[in-house]
Amino acid sequence: MSTNLTALRENLQEQGIDVLRIIYSDVLGITRSKDLLVSQLEKAAGHGPAFCQGVWVTNTQGGVLDAEGIAGDGLQDLITQLDPATIHPMPWEPGVAYAVADALNPDMTPNMFSPRTVLRKVIEQYNKLGLVPVCGPELEFYIADKNEDGTFKRAIEKTGRVYTTGALVDPNGTFLHLLRMLDQLNIGVFAGNHEFSPSQYEINLWHSEAMDAADRTFMFKTSIKDIVAREGQYATFLGKPWSDEGGSGFHLHFSVTDKEGKNLMHAGDELSETALQMIAGITANAHALTAFTNPTVNAFKRLGPDTLAPFRANWGYDNRSTMVRVPPERGGGTRLEVRVGDGAANPYLVIAGILAAALDGIVRKLEAPKAAEGMAYDNEDAPTLPATFTEALDALEANERMREHMSTGLIGIFLTMKRDEIERYNAAVPDPSTRDVTDWEIKEYLEDY
Repeated sequence: MSTNLTALRENLQEQGIDVLRIIYSDVLGITRSKDLLVSQLEKAAGHGPAFCQGVWVTNTQGGVLDAEGIAGDGLQDLITQLDPATIHPMPWEPGVAYAVADALNPDMTPNMFSPRTVLRKVIEQYNKLGLVPVCGPELEFYIADKNEDGTFKRAIEKTGRVYTTGALVDPNGTFLHLLRMLDQLNIGVFAGNHEFSPSQYEINLWHSEAMDAADRTFMFKTSIKDIVAREGQYATFLGKPWSDEGGSGFHLHFSVTDKEGKNLMHAGDELSETALQMIAGITANAHALTAFTNPTVNAFKRLGPDTLAPFRANWGYDNRSTMVRVPPERGGGTRLEVRVGDGAANPYLVIAGILAAALDGIVRKLEAPKAAEGMAYDNEDAPTLPATFTEALDALEANERMREHMSTGLIGIFLTMKRDEIERYNAAVPDPSTRDVTDWEIKEYLEDY
C-alpha cells in the first residue's frame, strides 16, 4: 500500500489536524499507539513508525514472555504502515486524529503476529472463492468508578432499568456525551441504551465488510475507554467484572455476499448451502474458536447453562439459547449470529476466528447438524463448549484447520500469553475453580479490557 504522505499532510493540516495517533491492536487486543506530528509526517511515517516486536509478547502486568523466537531473535523491529482509509478526527481531542496501522516485518513483508494481518489473510481466502464477508458487531460494557483503595464499583446500582436512557441511568451525562462523541467520530454508531445490569450499556454499530467492521470495532472500544477516562470514570468490556451481576458479551452478526453485494446466505425462504456449511464449520471448530471468543480466565465465569450465554456447540432458528442463532430476516438480511463472544475479546481475532471456522465448513463442504429447538442447554445432541479456559486453549492448540486458515505464529503467541495468565491466576487465587470474580481478575483485566 503506497500513500502520498505529502498530500495527506496537507489535507490533515487543512482540517486543523496537527497530531496523527497511529493505533494498532496487540495480540491481547490492547491498543498500542504513537502520536506523530503531522508537520513531520513524510519523515515520521515514511518507514514506520517502528516498534519493538516485544509488544506482541508483553502481558498486562508488563512482563515480556518468550514466544515464537521473538526474544531469541533479539527483539527485532516491527514497522507500522498507516491505512489512510481509517483516519478519523477525534472530536473530544481537537487537532488529533486516529489512524489504524498495519504491522510489517523489517523487510516490509506482512507480520503474521499481527491480528489485523491475520484477519486480512482470512478475508483473502474468502475473496478467492468469490465471497465477501460482512460483519455487524454488538458489544456491551460497564461504566465504573474507582474507590480510594483502588477497587472499583459500578457507577449506578439501581436494577431493572434495561432499555432505558436519561438521567436515571446516566446521572453525570457520561453516556450521552460518549454517544455524541462517537457519532462525531463517524465510525457507524447509531444508537445506545442502558443494558440489563446496573451501569451496563450497549451502543450499536452498523454492519460492513469484515475488515472495516473490525477496524471500527477496535476504534470503538479504544474511543470509549479514552472518552470515559477523561470524565474521571472507567469503561470496561471485561466479560464478568461483578460476581453479583450479568456479563458483557460480544455478539457477531455475519454473512457473505458475492462481489456485487448480493447476499448468498439464503435460497428463497431457506438457508443456502453456503450458510449451512458455514454453520457446520463453526460448530465443528467451536471448541477451538472459544479460545478467541472468550480469551480470559474471567470469561468462563460468564458462561454456563441457563445464563443466556451459549453452553453447547449448536445452532437454531431465532434461538438465543444456541451458540449460532439464525435471525428471522431473510433475503438481503439473512445472516448468522455467533453469541458466545466475551466483551474482552480482540475484535480482529473474534472476526478472524469465526470466519476461519466458517471457511473450514465451506472448503470441506461440511453438513450442518440438526437445528436445536426450544431451550437448548439440556439438548445432548450437541457437545458442551469448553468449561475452562485451559480446555479451550488445548482445543485451539490441537486444531490444525484453524492454524492453516489463520497463522501458526499468532496462535503460538496467543497460547503462550494465555497459558501464562492461567498459571499466574492459579498461583494467586486460593481456589482457582471459584465462580466468584477475584481481585486478581480485576487487577489483571479491568482497566485494559
